[in-house]
Amino acid sequence: MPAIAPNPPSPSPSLPQRVLLVENSRAFVQAVAQAIEQQLELPVTVASTLAEARAALAAHDDWFLVLTGLVLADGDHEAVVDCFLGRELPTVVVSGVYDEELRERLLRRQIIDFVLKNTPGSLDYIVWLVQRLERNRRISALVVDDSPSARAHAGLLLELFGYRVVQAPDGDRALAAVEADPTIRLAIVDQEMPGMQGIELTRRLRALRARDRMAVIGVSGRDDPGLVARFLKNGANDFLRKPYSREEFFCRVSQNVDQLELIGSLQDLATRDFLTGLPNRRHFLDQAERLVPRMRDVRQPLAMVMLDLDHFKHVNDTWGHETGDRALRAVASAISAHARPQDHIARFGGEEFCMLLPGLEGQALHDHLEDLRLRVEDLRLPVEHGELRLSVSIGACNARIGDTLHSLLAEADRRLYLAKAGGRNRVVDAG
Repeated sequence: MPAIAPNPPSPSPSLPQRVLLVENSRAFVQAVAQAIEQQLELPVTVASTLAEARAALAAHDDWFLVLTGLVLADGDHEAVVDCFLGRELPTVVVSGVYDEELRERLLRRQIIDFVLKNTPGSLDYIVWLVQRLERNRRISALVVDDSPSARAHAGLLLELFGYRVVQAPDGDRALAAVEADPTIRLAIVDQEMPGMQGIELTRRLRALRARDRMAVIGVSGRDDPGLVARFLKNGANDFLRKPYSREEFFCRVSQNVDQLELIGSLQDLATRDFLTGLPNRRHFLDQAERLVPRMRDVRQPLAMVMLDLDHFKHVNDTWGHETGDRALRAVASAISAHARPQDHIARFGGEEFCMLLPGLEGQALHDHLEDLRLRVEDLRLPVEHGELRLSVSIGACNARIGDTLHSLLAEADRRLYLAKAGGRNRVVDAG
């Protein structure tokens, strides 16, 4: 498992995606493969024997997960599991028969899960499990414990479930790890540590990262009835008492990460425009309300920009609303690609977009916006019997002493009107 690093590696842009489904029941194979491909958009390769599975493994090298039954014509339970674990492939066993002794034995061999396929809801659970394991690969988990064996145990479980693991033996190094690595979304924090104990660490972690950005699970082997409440009151999402079972650990961790993703989805619904994916008007105004006075107080340049897609009504009337939506998405993508990390951009409504640009004024502002105008002018949308060319009109102004957010928006909008009145497809940032 990786040690703490000040500059953690970024997630791989092309993680393996292929799922191998090994099962001799055609009805089950069809249902599972269809659900995974349609709901998760992951490619599924099907095999009904070990020989077919080995051939599939030899034909590709981008395997993400194996879902396998145990009743195959050319292999017993052990041979089936050996085939996949021997290749170090993440493996989930799907069985039609519940055998507690077999289940325990296979779980000790480091399969990810043992799922009964004939129970109500089993298909939904399998799809959820595949999705959870696929997403886990983009998440880092922090294990904080002064015991090397306890850290290693929790870290190995997290790695089994696909997480990238960072370990810390004490609170100070845990805080440094969270500050250095924005992909840490989960922290497993032991209470009994020298120096900074787990509850204090949890409180300080919350000062760095809010509940909607990282889940914290407290851990302890002490029989203290008040410990759970103290962890929760200081910012923990959940609590595990040692010794915990592997399945309880997985369920608790997955439930908390699911909650983070649900909160993120709700925040996106509230703050993002559904058509373009850009921040929406309300989110932009909330951000601008804070940024405008801050930049004004430190006397740093700040530009407000209004941008309007030219002849949008004509596009809708001539080519239909679907083409109009494509045009809006194309312009939104151009704006997003042109924006700097510090810029705030949004779809303001209809065919209108808004930008708040710190640190730009004068010729530098004009050149930046002119480059954006040319980027849009270069866009080509295929339409029936040809292609559609797009252009935008842009109005911009810099904040002055005494300006409010309302006055900045009004002035940028006035200059946008001048750009459109002057013939469109131009930038007006003065006058």
